Amino acid sequence: MRNNQLQQILNDLNGSTADIEASALISTDGLMMASALPQGMDEDRVGAMTAALLSLGDRAAKELARGSLQRILLQGERGFVILSESGTEAVLTVLAKQNAKLGLIFLDMKRAAESLARLI
Repeated sequence: MRNNQLQQILNDLNGSTADIEASALISTDGLMMASALPQGMDEDRVGAMTAALLSLGDRAAKELARGSLQRILLQGERGFVILSESGTEAVLTVLAKQNAKLGLIFLDMKRAAESLARLI
């Protein structure tokens, strides 16, 4: 039941805008909790990369006196990877298109992250 609810929130997030290509809820240690990833994308790899980015981002935020980490934004030539906290034990990872409207995605991610955190 809980897994179905997590999955539904991710599916709703992916459907909220055409700019979001994929999403996943990943524990802070890199374990996949739920995902709405494209077929052929390795969930284990996404989880491991998310954990590595989260660890480095958290350390950088603290070392550079930026306060607690809220979001990581990675921009590549073909789009964005966005990580946002979802409670204390998980992170919401979203893959977005190159020309995505980031403000709307941040808002949708915040709502989804809050809903996911209540279920964890």
